[in-house]
Amino acid sequence: MGGVENNEPVSKRVKVSLGDLGGLTNTSTCTELVLNGLGGRMAKSVPTPESKEFIGPNGEIEKVDFVRIITKALYSLGYEKSGALLEQESGINLHPLEVNLFRDQVLGGKWDESVATLTKIGIVDENALKSASFLIFQQKFLELLGNKRVMDALNTLRHEITPICIDAKKLRELSSYVVCSSQNGMFGFSCKEMVSQNGRLNLLEEVQKLLPPAVMVPERRLEHLVEQALNVQRKDCVFHNSLDGSLSLYSDHQCGKDQIPSQTLQILQDHSDEVWFLQFSSNGKYLASASNDKTAIIWEVPESEEVSLKHKLIGHEQSIVTVAWSPDDGQLLTCGMEGVVRRWDVSTGACLQIYAKASIGLISCGWSPDGKYIFSGLTDKSICMWDLGGKEHKCWKGQRTLPISDMVVTKNGKWIMSICRESAILLLDREASIEKLVEEDTTITSFALSKDEKFLLVNLINQEIHLWCVVGDPKLICIYKGHKRSRFVIRSGFGGYEQSFIASGSEDSLVYLWHRYTGELIETLSGHSGTVNCVSWNPVDPHMLASASDDRTIRIWGLNGVTLKGNYSSSNGVVHCNGNTR
Repeated sequence: MGGVENNEPVSKRVKVSLGDLGGLTNTSTCTELVLNGLGGRMAKSVPTPESKEFIGPNGEIEKVDFVRIITKALYSLGYEKSGALLEQESGINLHPLEVNLFRDQVLGGKWDESVATLTKIGIVDENALKSASFLIFQQKFLELLGNKRVMDALNTLRHEITPICIDAKKLRELSSYVVCSSQNGMFGFSCKEMVSQNGRLNLLEEVQKLLPPAVMVPERRLEHLVEQALNVQRKDCVFHNSLDGSLSLYSDHQCGKDQIPSQTLQILQDHSDEVWFLQFSSNGKYLASASNDKTAIIWEVPESEEVSLKHKLIGHEQSIVTVAWSPDDGQLLTCGMEGVVRRWDVSTGACLQIYAKASIGLISCGWSPDGKYIFSGLTDKSICMWDLGGKEHKCWKGQRTLPISDMVVTKNGKWIMSICRESAILLLDREASIEKLVEEDTTITSFALSKDEKFLLVNLINQEIHLWCVVGDPKLICIYKGHKRSRFVIRSGFGGYEQSFIASGSEDSLVYLWHRYTGELIETLSGHSGTVNCVSWNPVDPHMLASASDDRTIRIWGLNGVTLKGNYSSSNGVVHCNGNTR
């Protein structure tokens, strides 16, 4: 391959006359060429040497491809002379001559010529050729409108875009732009706004997606490859847990255990009995805990300071088993074993509403995305929805839930998830009335949903935790082992940087931490003196973890060497297991 002979910008490197387009007659229209197919006008891809040369430590990188990608990066960064010099010195052209011609024609607004050149640059699929031609004529149409050449734009729409007809909806939209232009922007915007300054460059990027990558190197390909490499290193690093997402390009990435919260920073002792459940608010500013002592506590979590008691919520007649934060973190639901749900104001600690149903107990709770409704599982195995005032709006009858049920409502309000049988979790599409199941071979004790709502973490009676992908048909992804569970409900959850870790309680008084993607057990945290029932990772601070135990305490875990401002509380020295002193 020959190189360029000068240092001019890329748009000037190739000069090809229209006579070189291969026999286009004056009577042939560009649209006819597109509609009549490729007709043998295909160009060859970038020529390569007969014997390919490979480079790299393992000899796996084809040299021609590597040089072309570097050349593309230089041009993308604005280093036109350097890119041209690399082409010249290496003898490896970035693009075939037809591609350079096509780029010049698009950037120069030579729409008909660019469509004709399309048939020469390697689009094998005729549908892709039509799609690319549609995009070019669309840009031509929009620019004509932007320049107030309405009749010319209408002619392009009728005689060039409409015959291709690959998108009827888009065709109607373009037609409406003609009305918009003729009525001086009656829809609140001018047609000029439809054509940005970078419209032609954006067009090239869109057309490029339809071309074989070997013919036209994708934009920012080198940057994409580097980012892929960094992401692989980040995911492969079992200890990566930093909010600083930048990684060095000069060395391979590897974190140490110092990024994992493994030191007890604070012990909270304000519950008088076992602590069964806890959960951070979505903004990370609060922590709520539920206890066998019939109270729930809202804790304040100031940055770099001690966690402090904000409100102790009193009113339940029996143990509180779970809590649920409202979408704005301004309210809290608590669910007690007496079968009622209470709604509390976080700022004042006042009870705003009690939800109950005659002769039927409420055993779980959750919020609608707009915070205007609450959901609850009932002891009759149904799921009901109430407004904030306590009026029941809908009820899904049948075997929808169990007395041990967890409940989750997705952020879009579409899916309700609950344990419907001992070994199955129901995913109910409440809008389309579609159901699907996550089915296990043994009893399910609890589950948690990932932040992106694509994965379920399922705790089982056989001392395993299963990670399921629930997009489409549920699929088992990973299994985590090591923690102890024989009698009680143990809860686990996602956490850390981009939820890259799995944390779980255990009956051996330890907190277990696994790397989510490899399944590797990376740490066990000791300190509690009774069963650890529940863990919650701060969704805002990847270096803060909380655990709730039968020893009546909550432990706040952080990085080694970190201290919180304030006076630490100390352990009460009493060892408990489900309320009994050992």
